[in-house]
Amino acid sequence: MSMDFAPPKYARVMAAIQQRIQDGEYAPGDMLPSETQLVREFAVGRTTVVRALQTLAMQGWIEREHGRGSYVKGRPESPASRVRPGVATTEQPESADSILDVRRVPAPRHIARLMGVDERTPVIARQRVTRQGDRVSAVETLWFSLDIALGTDLEKPDPLRHGIRQHLLAVKHLRFDHVTERLTARKPTKDEAERLGSSAPVLAVAATVHDPAGTVLMVVSVALPGDLHELEDVYQVS
Repeated sequence: MSMDFAPPKYARVMAAIQQRIQDGEYAPGDMLPSETQLVREFAVGRTTVVRALQTLAMQGWIEREHGRGSYVKGRPESPASRVRPGVATTEQPESADSILDVRRVPAPRHIARLMGVDERTPVIARQRVTRQGDRVSAVETLWFSLDIALGTDLEKPDPLRHGIRQHLLAVKHLRFDHVTERLTARKPTKDEAERLGSSAPVLAVAATVHDPAGTVLMVVSVALPGDLHELEDVYQVS
């Protein structure tokens, strides 16, 4: 039996696209081939191509625009081999069918603790889903204090074309500096199970986003179905 390691199909698609970007075949600003073209070229399923593109976007190689396609950004300044769901959630553009609900709610205890406010303080909860094909692949809730949301579109149900991070920078000049992210495995809540169409365990991400002064700008909570997601890290050993 061969002991050679065969990387997942999506990783092979990623590696090929990364190499083309580094070789200059795909230059910054270029539109990548469509998902359908990549499916045919690499002889893989659409889900594999979508996962490869999502991961490349999370790592900073490309930018995806809903309904338009994927554009090359170039090689990240510092190799970002690790996918960080908390940051990726704040950067992805929204679409009308991704937003489930936007409303003011009393802060639950665990969210209040992360935000540094009293329990049941009014906060804004922006709930969204992401999809792989016809299946919901993540349930996301983004939490904001009323002070941070004041003067922005965060309390409106309309989709943010350029994502939360760019919106806060453009409208209020708020800059992300660091993120504290925790990953746990748990059973989904009743609402998450209904959204995901499954009661299987989820990977739960809780991320607190800070500005350079350490002020909490937002809290992100994400439920990822365990059968669709795996988090992989590659790092140098010194």
